[in-house]
Amino acid sequence: MVKHTNYILFHTDACHLCELAAALLTQAGVLFTHQDICDDEDLAEQYGIRIPVLKQIDTNKELNWPFDIDTLKEFLGA
Repeated sequence: MVKHTNYILFHTDACHLCELAAALLTQAGVLFTHQDICDDEDLAEQYGIRIPVLKQIDTNKELNWPFDIDTLKEFLGA
């Protein structure tokens, strides 16, 4: 799979679904950064009820939870 560093996973600490999403991304070989939405009021408002959300930085495309490996691959264009 193509590896990218232009992805952000929006999450919060102690979020079980966020941990599942991060594990799935790691399993798929996706390089990403974590962004805790609690660190930013605007992000908390935007993503508060949608996390985890994977965002492709260069296109602003977003993949909302729930997603599986097939949905993730489609999102990544793999």
